[in-house]
Amino acid sequence: MSTIRVRLLVVLVFLSGFLAVAGSPSATAVTPPGATAAIVPDSLWFDGTALTVSDGRFTDGFGREVVLRGYNVSGEAKLAENGGLPFASVADARKSATALRALGGGNSVRFLLSWARAEPVRGQVDTGYPAAVAAQMRAFLDAGIRVYPDFHQDLYSRHLFGAGSWYTGDGAPGWAVQAGSYPQESCGICFFWGQNITQNKAVQQAQYDFWHNTYGLQDAFLAMAQQTMTQLRQHLTAEEFAGVAGVDPYNEPYAGTYDPGRTSRIWERDLLWPFYVRFRARMDTAGWQDKPAFVEPNLFWNANIGSQKQEGGLLDAGPLGPRYVFNTHFYDQKAISGILMWGKASDGRYAGDFGAVRDRASAARTAAVVSEFGHPLSGTVADKAPTVLKAMYQALDSRVPGASWWSDPKDSGAVLSGTQWQWDLYNGRHHELMNGNPDKVRTFGDAWNDEDLSAVRLDSNGTVTLRQDARLLDRLYPSATAGTTVAFTYEDRSRDGSTTLTWNPVPSSLPGVRQLVGCGQYGLLVWRSDGGPAPTELHLPASFPTASTTVVSDLGTAYAPPSYTPTTPIAVAPEPGGTGSRRLLLTDPDSGVLHYALVTNGATAPSPALLAAARTELSEWAAARL
Repeated sequence: MSTIRVRLLVVLVFLSGFLAVAGSPSATAVTPPGATAAIVPDSLWFDGTALTVSDGRFTDGFGREVVLRGYNVSGEAKLAENGGLPFASVADARKSATALRALGGGNSVRFLLSWARAEPVRGQVDTGYPAAVAAQMRAFLDAGIRVYPDFHQDLYSRHLFGAGSWYTGDGAPGWAVQAGSYPQESCGICFFWGQNITQNKAVQQAQYDFWHNTYGLQDAFLAMAQQTMTQLRQHLTAEEFAGVAGVDPYNEPYAGTYDPGRTSRIWERDLLWPFYVRFRARMDTAGWQDKPAFVEPNLFWNANIGSQKQEGGLLDAGPLGPRYVFNTHFYDQKAISGILMWGKASDGRYAGDFGAVRDRASAARTAAVVSEFGHPLSGTVADKAPTVLKAMYQALDSRVPGASWWSDPKDSGAVLSGTQWQWDLYNGRHHELMNGNPDKVRTFGDAWNDEDLSAVRLDSNGTVTLRQDARLLDRLYPSATAGTTVAFTYEDRSRDGSTTLTWNPVPSSLPGVRQLVGCGQYGLLVWRSDGGPAPTELHLPASFPTASTTVVSDLGTAYAPPSYTPTTPIAVAPEPGGTGSRRLLLTDPDSGVLHYALVTNGATAPSPALLAAARTELSEWAAARL
């Protein structure tokens, strides 16, 4: 984007009332070469650059460290009722995108795609499907939300299941199932649909055939994926395509069964990784050569039930580097079982599990994303959801439990990217004929194998409404750091019923900070600057109205921070997309300097003396601990 276009954009935004103050970029605030920043409401000069992987981190066009947070959109794509699309209309997609940004605090989505809908007839990609997908993806891109498509499957294909089956699947088209001679599907004694993965002979054999390219199934899938990606790119403008972060080649891969003498690790080496290399080549041919593949290891590599866990994590793939992202899922199967975990989750429960994700990505020299995590919101274990989700977000933010974070911030680790499962407007309003059976119409929950995990639904007036505590979902997080994150924590004070969950209280050794925060929410980011021209950004939740947000930093202090200008060290601006969401912008002109910023909504008109005391305490703490 040229400097003239940027300045025109600022003027237009000011005149239309989107921005509180008018301002133009400084002479050094230039768009990086080759950037194609999209002009969307509330954009600033540093918005809209393409995402890449550099030095094991997601980075934008200004070299800032980017954290992706958001949701899967949407499990509706696994159903037949809307033709394998997440939404019934583009209007619904836009409503969803606006709410996801404003209510859910997301800056990214994992966008589900269907092989069955893309290629209903072998060798013939339905051109209408990529066009419809692109139109719905555009709704999120226009809202300033990054998108990474996911070629999704669960239990291989719905066509493996009969009209009277207790379960269903999604993924492969009917012709792919008809190519094989699969046994009558049966899960035996199963309490959860996921047991079909390892107990249903039809599912196991179909998966086995795919990974061994029996009947040319893998060849067909790769050809379909290339054509679909080519058409998606063609249906998006260059500015829109810049907002596409990459692509997930295959959801939750599993061997089905292992050949004699072959273990999970050997299967990943000999079959899964070569598939990803082939997919990567298809991405390049389709014009996605500058975007990473979000590759998943064996589904059970990081399971938290010992009998399920299998060695893996793409251990023999070597350094993945910038063309791949280590992409994994995590669900607490012990908590979901209702038997293996009594009681609720607590502080630091998933520090080890998510620490393993950080370590594996670091060893592979690439970025990491937890592209699925969540917990049921109805049923016998729903009471665990508030604590399980809080503990998962806590582990995404830092690998150190809250009880020891202030004393051990240096081990906080990278802030992980993640997309929660899921964001489905139609939760509880579906009309899905399960496996095409008109006598088995599913309306409850997510309408898929009795799941109910959507963070949202529509109320009786058609308004998007959160089903979980907004304090849990709409979080403070560093969406773009101008340098390297050293440590981060966020105390959301989310609720479990009427109980406020506080797992990271400010220690009594910091009395000024403790008084400033009070009973409010707070986050603390520590980073080392890199001299880049763009500011550090933190998403401001709706619970942090500008007028009652306090920032204490080595850059200065601010109560009710002013609107952004390039020379204002602590400032607030709208997030791009015109959804009403906001961000805190921290501008430092130096390089190699350790900075900190405490952000809280707990103070009411704090005195200059209290702000100064808190700043002194934090400076001394940072010097001693970091």
